[in-house]
Order: sequence, then structure tokens, then C-alpha cells
Amino acid sequence: MRTVWKRSASDLMVPPTFDARVVSVRPLSPSVRELVFERTDGAVFDFEPGQWVSLLLPGEEGELRRAYSIASPPRRDASFEVAVTRVDAGVGSLRLHALNPGDVVRAIGPQGFFTRPARGGAPSLFIGTGTGVAPLRSMIQAALAAEDAAPVWLLFGARDEGDLLYREELAARAARSPQLRVEQTLSRADAAWTGRRGYVQVHARALYEELARASDLAGGPAPHVYACGLERMVGAVRALFRKEVGLGRDLVHTERYD
Repeated sequence: MRTVWKRSASDLMVPPTFDARVVSVRPLSPSVRELVFERTDGAVFDFEPGQWVSLLLPGEEGELRRAYSIASPPRRDASFEVAVTRVDAGVGSLRLHALNPGDVVRAIGPQGFFTRPARGGAPSLFIGTGTGVAPLRSMIQAALAAEDAAPVWLLFGARDEGDLLYREELAARAARSPQLRVEQTLSRADAAWTGRRGYVQVHARALYEELARASDLAGGPAPHVYACGLERMVGAVRALFRKEVGLGRDLVHTERYD
């Protein structure tokens, strides 16, 4: 998942480069593959939930560099996970989909400022589409592992049921974690689908207002919004919350990958 970010003085800091070995692979959907990596030197891969890593791939016309959000939480070990969508015209994604356990690539990271603290964060509404759920999954898992009590709600949008990444995992975590709520919506749902329908923008405001009321009743702060996905969705969500709802810049966090 390619990402973009706002520049700041910390951009001058050069993240480390290291070798990463593929530990395992598994399909998350017909077009998305999970790759689990670990540093070959065994050093701890330390990062903040929501950050990304660049993977360097040799190519006929030179080295390819592709950035993917880290889908796993910090574990204080050498591992990290990414979710890669196969794009038929995408040379980088095709090469990543061809990797097997034992293969080694160069990596640079962590990088990025689309982050949320594992503990002490405000109530949060996460909004993701496609592999945009990857950094949100990292944030969710980190918060649950830290036993943070702040509510974290996820609104995840996909075209059809087969594209709902981490569906069973998220449902299981929500069932045992009262602070986690998972809502899913399909833009091309079939007649058998009983959940939400339409784009995430259709449901985002009502969910935020529900979360804000619950936080206010509990004497908590205003919820934050974290949105990640394609620019069209991210732009619509940003406009919704900044212009229509009137949230300040500090409450709306976005990252796009196209």
C-alpha cells in the first residue's frame, strides 16, 4: 500500500535500511496477500502503530521502491506484516506476490506520521477501505494489547464480502474486547448481505456522532478520526469532518495510497 505524508523537520532523519526475510505468506482475499517479514539480523523492529516501511525490489531497469503500511502492532521483536494488493499492471506488487518463505528483500523504515499511541489515545473512529485497513489494524491491536480503555471503532468498507480483510480476526477481537466495535459496509453487496451498504462516507458521520455522545456522557474527550484508503474516499471523509462536522485539524488524521 503506497502512502503519502506531510513533511516536517523530522523528515530529515534517515530511517535505517536492513534485510528482511519472508517468514510466511497467506491470502487475505482473492487479490490481497499477507507477507510476514523478520529482520535477518534479529534486531527488534521498533515502530509506532500506523507507520509504514519501504521494500526495495531489484528490477530490470533499476531498483523498485514500494511503501506499505505495517499491518501488525509493535511486538518488540524482529517481525512485521504487510498486506499487498495484486495489481496486474503493477510490477512491484507482482514481484511481492511471487515471494516465498525464505526470500530476502531490502527494507527501509519505519517511516510516516499517521500514528496513534497505544495507550492514552482519545476515543477513535477508524475508517478504512481495501488495504487501508492495514495501519488501522496495527493501531487496534496495539491499543488492545496495551489494555487501553479508550473506545476504538472501525468502519471498514469493501466492494463485496470476499474483500473484507481480516474479517474473522476483527470479529473475534471485538467479541472479547468491549472497547472495540467493528462495522462493515459493502458498495456492491449481493442480496444475501445483511450488513451496511454503500460507501463508508454514508455511515461515517452517524457513527462519529454516536461515539462522541458516548464519550461526552463518560466525561471523555472528543473522538479523533483516522481514515486511510484511496484519495477519493480520504478526501470525502476529510471534507465531511473538517467542513460539515467542523472538527479541528488536530482531530482528523488521514493517509492515502494512490
